[in-house]
Amino acid sequence: MVYPILIFTLPLLLGFLMDRALGDPMHLGHPIVFFGRLIGLGEKHLNHGTSRRLKGFLYNGSLVCFTFFLPLLTFAFLLIGAAINYYLGDLYFGHFLLLTIALPSTICIFYMLSGKTLVTEVKGVFSALSVSLEAGRKQVGRIVGRDTGALSAQEIRTAALETLAENLSDGVVGPMLSWSFFGTPGILTYKMINTQDSMVGYLNERYRAYGFFSAKLDDLVNLIPSRTTAILMLIAAGRLDLLRKTFQHGKRHLSPNSGYPEAALALVLGCRFGGPHDYFGEVVDKPYIGEVGRELSDEDLQRAVQITQRTEWLALGLSLLLRLLLIMLIIWYL
Repeated sequence: MVYPILIFTLPLLLGFLMDRALGDPMHLGHPIVFFGRLIGLGEKHLNHGTSRRLKGFLYNGSLVCFTFFLPLLTFAFLLIGAAINYYLGDLYFGHFLLLTIALPSTICIFYMLSGKTLVTEVKGVFSALSVSLEAGRKQVGRIVGRDTGALSAQEIRTAALETLAENLSDGVVGPMLSWSFFGTPGILTYKMINTQDSMVGYLNERYRAYGFFSAKLDDLVNLIPSRTTAILMLIAAGRLDLLRKTFQHGKRHLSPNSGYPEAALALVLGCRFGGPHDYFGEVVDKPYIGEVGRELSDEDLQRAVQITQRTEWLALGLSLLLRLLLIMLIIWYL
């Protein structure tokens, strides 16, 4: 009984620790890059002419279904094989089949989490900004999906910390919660949806129709992770007294989800996010989140990173607990 429980919980712990130690192994190839190529291929050939919304729904929806059901069927086959071998008394081969589920799951979690890389990139923005304004603009352009060519130093720092808060949900908490409930198919599908939104889920003329389905689906799957992230950030900062304000400010954001972790960080730091954002020629005026419009500093970065890293550990503990409860519920039911 203990071995199967470990097989279905340890991959999250090991994958998390690997991400904390190594970061994204881009030099080895990355599944997200493959996802991006598939999404880009569809956008190139389908995002023109009429019925763009329908074409985006059919193509990107098919990618989501394929990403979920292929690993689901594969793991189901292995799990059934393990159950048959246990029933026949062949414990060793049953253990082996379970291991063939656990090892790919661990590697997959490692690839899908981006906690260390996120912190490294945000730190890189502040470091580049200390060299020159142009270097800061170039560096922040690596992690935001908007025009950075005319950003001021304050706007660069703000963009970096906004991204840190938002991607803490998308890149760490959301994937771990997805794996807790839906295993490897869940975490892969979550990242496929998230990647689609980051590539085609914009409000500009080019993507508004084609990326409509991807944007709405991303909104749906992030309803719980975004709010969970905000709460965990407040716990990590020891500022649960800001919970009501966080949810009040989070509702101001144009996105139904991004505002909550951003509001948590802004209120804890005592700063303000939002304002006009230039998405390559189309200006989107986002509501301000937070209460004090002040200059950001390296001390704010250090505090934000500290909160982020504590939040990751809290999210790990929560995800492991939920996973264990789910396994025990399944065992009890069976």
